[in-house]
Amino acid sequence: QVQLVESGGGLVQAGGSLRLSCAASGRTFSRYKMGWFRQAPGKEREFVAGIWWSGGSTDYADSVKGRFTISRDSAENSVYLQMDSLKPEDTAVYYCAGRDPSYTDYRWWGQGTQVTVYA
Repeated sequence: QVQLVESGGGLVQAGGSLRLSCAASGRTFSRYKMGWFRQAPGKEREFVAGIWWSGGSTDYADSVKGRFTISRDSAENSVYLQMDSLKPEDTAVYYCAGRDPSYTDYRWWGQGTQVTVYA
């Protein structure tokens, strides 16, 4: 059974940084794409960043390009989201997710971690 467990959220002042972690277990993720999504109160969940486990190719939402960096560590079976120059509009619950390339949607989700950025 696939498990994704996020950690690293918290309260930070605008301009600050946070690093989110996602510990993955339950299967071999080498073929998968891993992603970070977020959902702010009253808004739909949105894509933030993604990385192919094999090869490390990445993509980002325009709103976070140049500020956020996604990475993975195969030895730790973990995915990370380094968030710099945080803005109040980055406040949301952040979710880690996994996608089997045989499907178009992300099938596995973590429980989420809260990030709050204050001005």
